[in-house]
Amino acid sequence: MTGRRGLERVVDRRGLREFLALTDRVYADEPRFVPPSRQQVRRWWREGVPMYLLRDGATGAVVGRTTLHTDAALDARFGRRCQLFGLTEFTDSAARPLFEAIVTAAHAAGDREVLFGPVALLPNQSGGVITSGYADRGFIDSAWNPPRYVTAYESYGFRRRFESDTWICPVSAGEDVDLGTDPDGAELVVHRGDVHRLAEQLDLLRELLNASFAQLGYYTEISAAQLRRQTDGLAYLLDESLLLYLTRAGRPVGFVLCVPDISEFVVRVRGNLNLVNQLRLLAVRRRYRREAVLIVKGVLPECQGRGYQRLLSAALRHNLHTGGYTTLRSTYVGRDNPASAAQYRALGGRPLHGYTFYEKAL
Repeated sequence: MTGRRGLERVVDRRGLREFLALTDRVYADEPRFVPPSRQQVRRWWREGVPMYLLRDGATGAVVGRTTLHTDAALDARFGRRCQLFGLTEFTDSAARPLFEAIVTAAHAAGDREVLFGPVALLPNQSGGVITSGYADRGFIDSAWNPPRYVTAYESYGFRRRFESDTWICPVSAGEDVDLGTDPDGAELVVHRGDVHRLAEQLDLLRELLNASFAQLGYYTEISAAQLRRQTDGLAYLLDESLLLYLTRAGRPVGFVLCVPDISEFVVRVRGNLNLVNQLRLLAVRRRYRREAVLIVKGVLPECQGRGYQRLLSAALRHNLHTGGYTTLRSTYVGRDNPASAAQYRALGGRPLHGYTFYEKAL
């Protein structure tokens, strides 16, 4: 860069277009990067999420972007006041100027103790940086970036937090699922998704999700409104056989949510999942039912260790194979969660991308 400017807040649609367009340049001709949904980014902007551009001082071209936001629930979880940043992208020479501008903005806020990110908008939603596996493409709800991003963060003094891995597994027939009953006689039943009851089932999954993830250090409770926003449009994508939950004596105790991997389509439309492109996707959706992404799974804490997740994994594996899927990818699993990783190894899987978030004291 021949010069630099401070962060410029996105205040109009022209600025928002420039914000969205930066990834088209940073990742030009790079099919491994899967852009976030433009509709989601626009919704966040309309809802007031602060978005910023960094421009080259000589040309005025956008060379970096970020959000700068806060979350009281995450502050309480960490026990520190965090300046969150996300959707953070930059050209080669813009990394340090962008980080310096973020630090300056955080100091100006006056009460922030640490930078944490990249998160969009929270670590239990999406974000992160991959630290290995660059040759393998990214996928929906996960990150992909070149190695220079890791170098940039760490040379500026960021340190890794919540190191994890994404996973990739082949899909094979596996063994038949025999549920039967628990040793105490309680009936175990696996239920599948129903697009006509999706709102009701998502409410059920939200309760299971909040309870089963509460023990994770980065997790903050997801409200009904947040879940609706995160799953907006899921109905047109859902393969009902890949949304499963387990009941014990009629009580839901565990779940798994998996979706067809439409990453290649998202790359082709540059993240623009408008109504026209949704209709195009519907017309060719069978083409995208060969690979799948496991978004989230969990078991109630008081029911863990009883093999319930193994039963759900076996049912999912059966449904994937029956549905003609050949590959399953998973969003990140913490390296401090060996039990979850062991389930992927049992499927013949391997770590795909190293994964981390970053923090820096202010």
